[in-house]
Amino acid sequence: MNSNLQELLNAVADGSISPEEAAVKLRMEPFEDLGYAKVDHHRKVRQGAAEVIYGEGKTAEQIIGIVKAMAERDGKNILVTRTNAEKAADIKAAGIPLDYHALPQFGVAYPEERKTVGRIVVATGGTSDIPVAEEAALTAETLGSRVDRLYDVGVAGLHRLLGNTDILLQARVVIAVAGMEGALASVVGGLVDCPVIAVPTSVGYGANFGGLSALLSMLNSCASGSCVVNIDNGFGAGFLANRINQMKSPEE
Repeated sequence: MNSNLQELLNAVADGSISPEEAAVKLRMEPFEDLGYAKVDHHRKVRQGAAEVIYGEGKTAEQIIGIVKAMAERDGKNILVTRTNAEKAADIKAAGIPLDYHALPQFGVAYPEERKTVGRIVVATGGTSDIPVAEEAALTAETLGSRVDRLYDVGVAGLHRLLGNTDILLQARVVIAVAGMEGALASVVGGLVDCPVIAVPTSVGYGANFGGLSALLSMLNSCASGSCVVNIDNGFGAGFLANRINQMKSPEE
């Protein structure tokens, strides 16, 4: 056990600080300064999920250092997003167990199986949207949510989506991932009675402006009960969907 945490628990036990004061300290401390990163070891205490490593822009050595620091504090299922295959190979070569998925460039260090609950449905407009959708699905699954995938059910062939209405209606949250004009989110929002998280992707021809057209369409949706994350932000959608999916009713 971390020595600072042991001292804090001892202080509560001997009455020198109150449990309420200890709770505040646990929420605010500590972080570990690696020089190039300040690893937030208590994020799980505050937010219910550990810090996630954004791999793009970091060297393999920096990612390895952060992962090892988290693992030393009993970190499991450490999410490493936007990490290419070359960096993933370097992480594995450093002796770190890594479950790596090449398509979404998504890794889970020190993977550990965990029970999944509830139901999240991840739907895509087309096959080209799958890398972003998989980032969302894998994020939610790793955090403990059950995920069903409905891929290539866009509005160009609406019968493909309507043929899976039974799956949609069982969801606690739906993540709608689409590029082009981004219409999938509005259609899904008009069919289900649960929250819809819309994810615009950069998939499309020139006038989609790298996903801006889908983003604006989703922001202007007339379907109630939906929200929108940033372009290609599968991680953000998966994280939010998991949080909604795991929420308990006030009576529980």
